[in-house]
Amino acid sequence: MTLMKSILGSAAALALTAGAALADPALIYDLGGKFDKSFNEAGYNGAERWAEETGGSYRDIELQSEAQREQALRRFAEAGFNPIVTTGFSMSTPISNVAGDYPDTKFVTIDGFVDPEAFPNVKSILFAEHQGSYLVGMLAAMASETGTVSFVGGMDIPLIRKFACGYAQGVKAVNPDATVISNMTGTTPAAWNDPVKGSELTQAQISQGSDVVFAAAGGTGLGVLQTAADEGILSIGVDSNQNYLHPGEVLTSMLKRVDVAVFESMEAGPELETGVEVLTLAEDGVGYAMDENNAELITEDMQAAVEEAKAQIIAGDLSVHDYTSDDSCPALEF
Repeated sequence: MTLMKSILGSAAALALTAGAALADPALIYDLGGKFDKSFNEAGYNGAERWAEETGGSYRDIELQSEAQREQALRRFAEAGFNPIVTTGFSMSTPISNVAGDYPDTKFVTIDGFVDPEAFPNVKSILFAEHQGSYLVGMLAAMASETGTVSFVGGMDIPLIRKFACGYAQGVKAVNPDATVISNMTGTTPAAWNDPVKGSELTQAQISQGSDVVFAAAGGTGLGVLQTAADEGILSIGVDSNQNYLHPGEVLTSMLKRVDVAVFESMEAGPELETGVEVLTLAEDGVGYAMDENNAELITEDMQAAVEEAKAQIIAGDLSVHDYTSDDSCPALEF
């Protein structure tokens, strides 16, 4: 299903099919839908912000199957959309299959990686998830009363282990004797959209003593946060600010500024600079959420400790191990 976002009316909608002259951007969401309240929705919010601020229009599509990835890329490229922005690591291979056929079209993979030398018309935007996860891990350890906290990941891939590893390091930095329980939802893309399984994993972790759970699982995480609220423990959201989903019961959210990545890609348009960009704490590419929904959960001392660690990481005085650098984690066994 494709959805047009335009404030210019039907005339502009018709013009969008005319080809590359207008060079409107397009956005392809990962599986799980644009309104997953997490990763994809962050991308949608970035696109909407771009449309509102510029008066421009874009086309987007919610994928229903793996087979649609390459089809959507080719359809948008043929229609002249530029740049074509995609969310999710699973778009890396489809872009590699398509980009060479459309050298004048800019492609963006958010969370994926495409060789910039082989495909000079592709931009890969990555994030320092381990840094942001370290900060929320510190908060989890400071908020925990049992000394046991947990993590629920979506698909078991190095990227999600990167979240878990950063989280565990932050927990251990505050409480070296803490226990960190980690579970993944599955090994296929279906793991991103299984809130029932997320709930079951959370209940099992609670039975093992966890009183704070961090979910990095897309739509599955909604089941984690709901169960945590139902069972009276704290949760930590991911990607978007999810504090509002259960006010007073979500400790914080590990922010991953997919919205900024989409906005800036669309704003650059066909003149987008390609290559590889990594958004870290220093660029506010990752972080943690504070608002009225969690203000009473985080004390001034807790926030001061996290801000000090953040400054040390940015300055290079504190190093957070990146699981994807060597497929290992000093603070957690998978």
